[in-house]
Amino acid sequence: MGPLRTGELDDEFGVAPLSEINVTPLVDVMLVLLIIFMVAAPLMTVGVPVNLPKTAAAKVSQPKQPVVVSIDAQGQPFLDKEPLTSDTMMPKLRALASADPTQVVLVRGDRAVPYGRIVEIMGQVSAAGFSKVSLIAQAPSGTPAQ
Repeated sequence: MGPLRTGELDDEFGVAPLSEINVTPLVDVMLVLLIIFMVAAPLMTVGVPVNLPKTAAAKVSQPKQPVVVSIDAQGQPFLDKEPLTSDTMMPKLRALASADPTQVVLVRGDRAVPYGRIVEIMGQVSAAGFSKVSLIAQAPSGTPAQ
């Protein structure tokens, strides 16, 4: 190909040379490659087939249910649904903490209870040996939030 001449006709054929690139074959090739990779990609993620050994190890257990300490409108604490007195609270909490000190304890307090009483109960739960103490509140939509 020679230099492009504007406005002049080619002597041999009587037409001017085209200066456009036809991209249709390029698009066709790219679409075929795209389809090939889309089909081949899921096949590449499969691992090597392996015969796994058997083990006598215990299965991973489900997470434990948290211990729930509730405080009613009168300021009375409850362990699940069992009422706690000032004499029975610490021994029961210490017994639970000695079994599993990483157990999660959720404290639920009625909105009518003074905040100081809730903090006092949370302090007693922490003093019993629990390291994970959380306060439960209700989200505006009605679902409980932690």
